[in-house]
Amino acid sequence: QVQLVESGGGLVQAGGSLRLSCATSAFAFNNYNMGWFRQAPGKEREFVAAISWQDSTTKYADSVKGRFTISRDNTKNTVDLQMFSLKPEDTAVYYCATGTSTVLFSSMRNVDYWGQGTQVTVSS
Repeated sequence: QVQLVESGGGLVQAGGSLRLSCATSAFAFNNYNMGWFRQAPGKEREFVAAISWQDSTTKYADSVKGRFTISRDNTKNTVDLQMFSLKPEDTAVYYCATGTSTVLFSSMRNVDYWGQGTQVTVSS
């Protein structure tokens, strides 16, 4: 069983920034692709960003390109999501995710493990 522990959510004004962090075991960090999804109230969970364990290739949803950056911290075994220029529509519960698939995921079908989620609220 792989555990994912998120931190860093909170309340921020539109235009502000937040940094989310996801901690996991060294084995998962060094062998599995990792990423972030989000779910707003009344909406389906959607892909945000992912990063490859092998070469740190990244993938982003169109809605966050240019504003969010996903990165790996090899000293802490964490995957971080730096969010800039936040908008009210970014308000959601953000979930860290990982999977054993070799495909750098952008869909929930390639996700095997989820974190508990962290709330991000952007006020207008």
